[in-house]
Amino acid sequence: MLNFEELKSFLNEKADQYNSPDFIEDDPIQIPHRFTLKQDIEIAGFLAATISWGNRKSIIKSADKMLEVMGNSPYDFVLNHSEKDLEILQNQSIHRTFNGEDFAYFIRQFSKIYKDNESLENLFIVNHPETNFLHAIERFRKSFLETEKHRSHKHVSSPYKNSSSKRIIMFLRWMVRKDKHGVDFGIWENIDQKHLSIPLDVHTGNISRKLGLVSRTQNDWKTVEELDAAIRQFDETDPAKYDFALFGLGVTKELL
Repeated sequence: MLNFEELKSFLNEKADQYNSPDFIEDDPIQIPHRFTLKQDIEIAGFLAATISWGNRKSIIKSADKMLEVMGNSPYDFVLNHSEKDLEILQNQSIHRTFNGEDFAYFIRQFSKIYKDNESLENLFIVNHPETNFLHAIERFRKSFLETEKHRSHKHVSSPYKNSSSKRIIMFLRWMVRKDKHGVDFGIWENIDQKHLSIPLDVHTGNISRKLGLVSRTQNDWKTVEELDAAIRQFDETDPAKYDFALFGLGVTKELL
């Protein structure tokens, strides 16, 4: 086991190693990187993050399919689609359990939100004295999903139900984190990156346990907060940079 300073140095080194433009090529973050308009980045990013489970090549291929449907202009499509455009999607396969019906639902919800908001950022504001996105995610869910039950609700997970909310946390990292290496966008100006958490999945969870950062065996919201407490000791201003370290170590199996 490494001591505190050794572990901090090791993780900083790995974060710098993997937080580079090379990371973009094989990661779903390449999808929003195809755009420059803020709203295009948000929509493409949210959709890519939503389907980010399983093989990364498959995720990117499925995201390409969604972009093609939207004419590679997500924001314009969200604002100006016809109901017929969405009816065509109903029986299409998109990515695993995320199907055409879910895609159409997301488009409708985006349309409602962007009529009243310039940016999705408005729905994720972290209020004082909150220290992470626990309540912000739930406020977003309430606005985005509304109250009527729909099968698509399962694709926007709830930390109130102790989900790690990995895909939303990853999307938030993309949007909020000011990244000198040009991987994350940092296009949201009113949310401090100090509130970000690590997107927790099997790989980052296993590496975190191997390094002694967490003790809980489940990959749930309680473990997200346990990991928050650990990584913020290393850098309280930019804790999410350690996602690159943990993810990189998980992919390369360097510690296994």
